[in-house]
Amino acid sequence: MYRYDEHDQRLIEERVTEFSQQTRRFLDGDLSEDQFRSLRLMNGLYVERFAPMLRVAIPYGELSATQLRKLAYVARTYDRGYGHFTTRQNIQFNWPELEKAPEILQQLAEVQMHAIQSSGNCIRNTTTDHLAGIAADEIEDPRPYCEIIRQWSTLHPEFSFLPRKFKIAVTGSARDRAASQVHDIGLHLVKNAAGETGFQVYVGGGQGRTPVIGVVIREFLPKADLLTYFEAILRVFNLLGRRDNIYKARLKILVRSLGIRRFRKMVNEEWQHIRETSLQLDQREIDRMIEHFRDPPFVKGLAASSGDLELIRNPRFRRWLTQNTVAHRQAGYRAVFLSLKAPGQAPGDITAEQLDAAADLAERYSFGEARTTHTQNLLLPHVLEADLFELWKATQAFALDTPNIGTVTDVICCPGLDFCSLANATAIPVALEINRRFADLDSLYDIGDVQIKISGCMNACGHHHVAHIGVLGVDKKGEEWYQLTLGGSASEDARLGRRLGPAFAKKDVADAIQRIVETYVALRRRGESFLQALDRLGLEPFKQGAYSLLRKSS
Repeated sequence: MYRYDEHDQRLIEERVTEFSQQTRRFLDGDLSEDQFRSLRLMNGLYVERFAPMLRVAIPYGELSATQLRKLAYVARTYDRGYGHFTTRQNIQFNWPELEKAPEILQQLAEVQMHAIQSSGNCIRNTTTDHLAGIAADEIEDPRPYCEIIRQWSTLHPEFSFLPRKFKIAVTGSARDRAASQVHDIGLHLVKNAAGETGFQVYVGGGQGRTPVIGVVIREFLPKADLLTYFEAILRVFNLLGRRDNIYKARLKILVRSLGIRRFRKMVNEEWQHIRETSLQLDQREIDRMIEHFRDPPFVKGLAASSGDLELIRNPRFRRWLTQNTVAHRQAGYRAVFLSLKAPGQAPGDITAEQLDAAADLAERYSFGEARTTHTQNLLLPHVLEADLFELWKATQAFALDTPNIGTVTDVICCPGLDFCSLANATAIPVALEINRRFADLDSLYDIGDVQIKISGCMNACGHHHVAHIGVLGVDKKGEEWYQLTLGGSASEDARLGRRLGPAFAKKDVADAIQRIVETYVALRRRGESFLQALDRLGLEPFKQGAYSLLRKSS
């Protein structure tokens, strides 16, 4: 993991002092609501339906056991005993008191955490694959480049007040587990014909009211040019991005309006002015950053386990092992998911007790390291196969053992109308009902990987546009309704889902989803995924299944 040096630490401590003064001035009436708004947003503080919300940055999803314990302390001391992990690997606290926000930030600074640029029209927290440095299909670990981007972008004087928020994701594998193509910039580590490693660069992706899959602006970018090319893209966006209409201010709108050829030409012209500058990355700086992400002291010489008697005797353990662990490139180890989707648990929510337990488990079994995931779960990245059974038993006391990773009940879900001031409809109750409907594990595993994602409004914090089954909450004359989309993907085959038809009333949406899943199970061919079945069959049979209940009731 990256460890702060004196410059990093001083920066966040000075930021805490500065925000403490700004908050005091606001509470004393010396700053107006409008004046304070941009200041609090740059420090991750929103004002939601019932209380402020503080979004804490977790750069590229990495957490130490010490940081997990501090988050538990914050949840217990300043909130209502829990936090909420987001699709961008951050954590949100939904009930802090405004006057206590600087105090919370001071507590976080003690463990190298902050909320800088987790909101506002700036470069947000850079995200990556939660299996970075683990996956066997990885070309190279993307985390060093995420950290380079973090250091370059933090409080960047030129890009602190962009036309709109700006999001970056990086992946080092051919399999995209970072949803990179729905970000303003998506980086894919690739090799060119000469065998050199660099970046394929996507631009203009995003969701919200105008969902767009990003397009390739550069097939191969040398590592040395990473920051200068980023500067060129952001300068063009900062100059030409619309500031008169919040709904047309994202980079995706600019890229679409100019066209990728013209946008690429403008970026290249700007790039030529700044390419040969001090922002060029030399190999020594890259190597220095890579040193922060060297492997922990693995036990060497182990063979991959072929199973043991306990695994054979215990079907519950076998189920968990199959569903909640994945292969590690280091023989004798696996990566382990701690599911935050237990029955009755709001997706992504985690209690103070669970945070403390995750810290203990990380220290005991995973070199003190944990990670947040795009799918709103936690990951212990480096667990000895010999320790898996003991780890599984330990997770059960804290409801972190639900064996549902990658299933219908592993739902991505935003907080919705239960918390968010922008939402049109609740999202959590729909997720909980889906979880209840598919509680039978045998049938759940038979269904396979069907990804459901729920957003309470068009801002798409639940990534519904790129779900196999997407659920969007809408308001109809004060009532909650839900539009369904089918066929989206956030992976390397990224695409947007297609709208199924008229919206469903809240009481009918879970029934509709159940009928869609049942249609897939009934009509699929052997080994055929949900997306493959949908492409072969088209929308019509799924539409007939989803609306059949409404036709019967009418």
